[in-house]
Amino acid sequence: MKIKNDFIIREIAGEYIVIPTGRTVLDFNGLITLNEIGVLLWKLLQKGTDMDEMIRAVLEEYEVEEAVAREDILAFIEKLDANHVLIKEDTDEND
Repeated sequence: MKIKNDFIIREIAGEYIVIPTGRTVLDFNGLITLNEIGVLLWKLLQKGTDMDEMIRAVLEEYEVEEAVAREDILAFIEKLDANHVLIKEDTDEND
């Protein structure tokens, strides 16, 4: 899975905010803010990083148990997917 090219993050007044671009601006109703871990995961997802790599990155950066990291990453991915921010690598980006 990967972040769609129609979304970027910007730091505004110390907050990281997901910004839709292009035609996505017309369809995206909402606001997504990211914390430090969210920014880390976002950057990894931009590269198409898989779940195991994301878990390793979180475990290296933060003191957290693997089960908690996995659960939190899955919740993050589900929120992004629910907001149509992700694409599956084997599908067309316009899905």
